[in-house]
Amino acid sequence: MDPQTVKLLLVLVAGLLLGAVGTTIALRVLARKGVRFARSEAQEILALATLQVETLRKESDLQTKEEAIRRRESIDLEIEDARKGFREQEKRLEKRADVLDQKLDLINKKEREFESVQRYLAEQQDEVNRRSSELKELLANQRDVLHRLSGLSNDEAKTALFSRLEDELKHEVGGLILKHDQFLKETAAQKSREILATTIQRYAASHTAETTVSTVDIPSDDMKGRIIGREGRNIRAFEKATGVDVIVDDTPGVVIVSGFDNIRREIAKISLEKLILDGRIHPTRIEEVVAETQEEMEVHIRDLGRKAAQEANVPGLHDKLLDYLGRLKFRTSYSQNVLQHSIEVAYLTGMLSEEIGFDGPLGRRCGLLHDIGKAADHEMEGGHPAIGAELCKRYGERKEVVHAALGHHDDLRTDTPYTVLTAAADAISASRPGARRETLEKYVRRLEELEGLVHGFPGVEQAYAIQAGREVRVIADSHSLDDASAAKLCRDIAHAIQQQLTYPGEVKVTVLRETRNVEFAR
Repeated sequence: MDPQTVKLLLVLVAGLLLGAVGTTIALRVLARKGVRFARSEAQEILALATLQVETLRKESDLQTKEEAIRRRESIDLEIEDARKGFREQEKRLEKRADVLDQKLDLINKKEREFESVQRYLAEQQDEVNRRSSELKELLANQRDVLHRLSGLSNDEAKTALFSRLEDELKHEVGGLILKHDQFLKETAAQKSREILATTIQRYAASHTAETTVSTVDIPSDDMKGRIIGREGRNIRAFEKATGVDVIVDDTPGVVIVSGFDNIRREIAKISLEKLILDGRIHPTRIEEVVAETQEEMEVHIRDLGRKAAQEANVPGLHDKLLDYLGRLKFRTSYSQNVLQHSIEVAYLTGMLSEEIGFDGPLGRRCGLLHDIGKAADHEMEGGHPAIGAELCKRYGERKEVVHAALGHHDDLRTDTPYTVLTAAADAISASRPGARRETLEKYVRRLEELEGLVHGFPGVEQAYAIQAGREVRVIADSHSLDDASAAKLCRDIAHAIQQQLTYPGEVKVTVLRETRNVEFAR
């Protein structure tokens, strides 16, 4: 190898070695510097941590002191409130103690006064006992003196004295009773007149009278021929379907519908007006229109009953009772509309009830339903009072309402005051001027006809029409009639009245037969 090359290699190796040594030395120096730097950083971090810990500790101590201060202030406030409460309670106790002391003083004073009163009463009682003993001795002495003077025993004197007192008391009591009875009669009569006058003044109603015929206007007289129909088939079909009489005469522009049943007459009138307006008049169409009108009339009757109940302020009526009330619109009694009459009686009975302190709504209910039987007297047997009572009872009305319907004509003993009030209101409504059209002459003539008819029967001694012609009392001859003949006579009289006379409602026939034996002791 070339020595130059060797030298170069040696130089390179030596350089490498020197570089490695230098690098090692440099690294060691750097490492020592890093350790020193890390140690300084660690010391700084530790110092910072120590400072933060110290700061946190101081803050914690400060918060703890502040919390302690706040708690102490709160406790001080509570203690102060408690002290105030104790002071107020102490004041109240002091006041109570003062009041108790005053009451105690008052009680002691009352006890002293009571003791003094007791002593005074004891003294008075002793004085009374002493005087009572003296009085007893004096009375005994006087009794002995009277016995010696009169010559009567003790029992005889008592009997005579009691007899005299009894006679005197009888006269005095009798006089007082008569005087009080007269005063009550005068007061009751005056009060009743005032109540009736006040009630009549508070209510006044107009009345409309219905007749037994209705007129239907027609556009021309040619319509009369169409109403009659070929050979009279249309008018016969109409009369058969409606149950009324259709009178087609020479009166221009009208056709007359006649019938005693106002409902059927109203149905016939409305049906005929519909047929005239429609123009198609033949038996089939007549039956259809009449059936349709009957259904409409049922609805109309229910509406009339509901309006009447609302007008009289009588709520809660059964639907069937409303139907019967609506039917009363088409009933008359001596030309007085029965529905208007019932509404008026309802008002009057309610006012009378209120005037004397009774139940006004119950009085109005009794008055409104008192003549409800007149709406069904053609469907049920008996007079309208019995029928009305049966209807009211059937549809859940109170016993006062049932009794008012049954007894408003004084046919039985009245059990409730509302029956008397209803009867009074019924009489006021029927008798006031303008209510009914029957004249006095006609009324007297009807009673005379009734009595004359009864007098025509053999065995009748006397006959009296009472209750405004609703009842006839017959006195039969007991010698010519026996009990069986009297029963037959009663039935014959009722049948004759039914066949020969015209009257409203019903007439009760009562036949009385008795035997009297009279002897004289000489």
